[in-house]
Amino acid sequence: MTAIVLFAAGQQMYETYRIPLMQALDNLALDARLVTDAPPECVDYIIYAPSSDVQDFTPYTRCKAVLNLWAGVEKIVGNPTLTQPLCRMVDPSLTQGMVEYVCGHVLRYHLGMDDHIHARPGDWHPVEPPLAQERKVAILGLGALGQAVAQALSTFGFDLHGWARSAKSVPGVRCHHGQDGLKECLSHAQILVTLLPLTAGTENLLDARALALLPKGAALVNPGRGGLVDDAALIAALDSGQVGHATLDVFRTEPLPAEHPFWTHPRVTVTPHIAATTRARTASHVIAQNIARGEQGLPFLHLVDRGRGY
Repeated sequence: MTAIVLFAAGQQMYETYRIPLMQALDNLALDARLVTDAPPECVDYIIYAPSSDVQDFTPYTRCKAVLNLWAGVEKIVGNPTLTQPLCRMVDPSLTQGMVEYVCGHVLRYHLGMDDHIHARPGDWHPVEPPLAQERKVAILGLGALGQAVAQALSTFGFDLHGWARSAKSVPGVRCHHGQDGLKECLSHAQILVTLLPLTAGTENLLDARALALLPKGAALVNPGRGGLVDDAALIAALDSGQVGHATLDVFRTEPLPAEHPFWTHPRVTVTPHIAATTRARTASHVIAQNIARGEQGLPFLHLVDRGRGY
């Protein structure tokens, strides 16, 4: 029987995804029909983005899985009507984009490039930067993205620390966990990278107390979730010099309102949520793989743990 796949992520995204999705489904020889509208009781899979008009999943009684187009699921995982399996997006291109973004900004801070980029004529004050093995970089979040970033940074030889809620073992990384581990990890973070999911336990994780644990003048790179950082506490830490500079790619409200002080703060770099974007071609392959697994009765890939929220 033909599987009905409902694309519930808006017309604009459908125009981007339609051909790559159809090709990905055809490549796996799946008997599936991609639609943008169908009676709920006829739908087998939902391709989803949080901006979707679909907010009540109760009528989708035949649906085998909801396949999220985003890596983050915090805007859907708490929906009480969602009883179907929920899969987050783990896209190789998304991961590669995140690795490139983080490595670029870590190297920027490590080498002190801003001093040279903004130097005035005659500013000739050569400062020898430390080698990578003399620079401590900490990563909060050691999931798929955090481990990929750690692997890339390890090739430079950075002194890497990492933190996760539960114990992890990552080659080349001194891993910490739990509340005491978080304090220890932050105390080493000359450059701090945040790649945690946003949950009740991680919201405002980087508050005034946490930022005070960083080495004086530490740099922050946040391409994870805007809600991980207490905005007011970060601005205060930047003003005092406790945090030397922050690169922020994600925010509580997006687009970031023009009146937000991050835009004009001299120690903040704002980027418009570009660190890791889902690419239609590779994401379509991931989605088609999960539909194929569902049709074969196999476990879904990248299944969300509802208890943890990611």
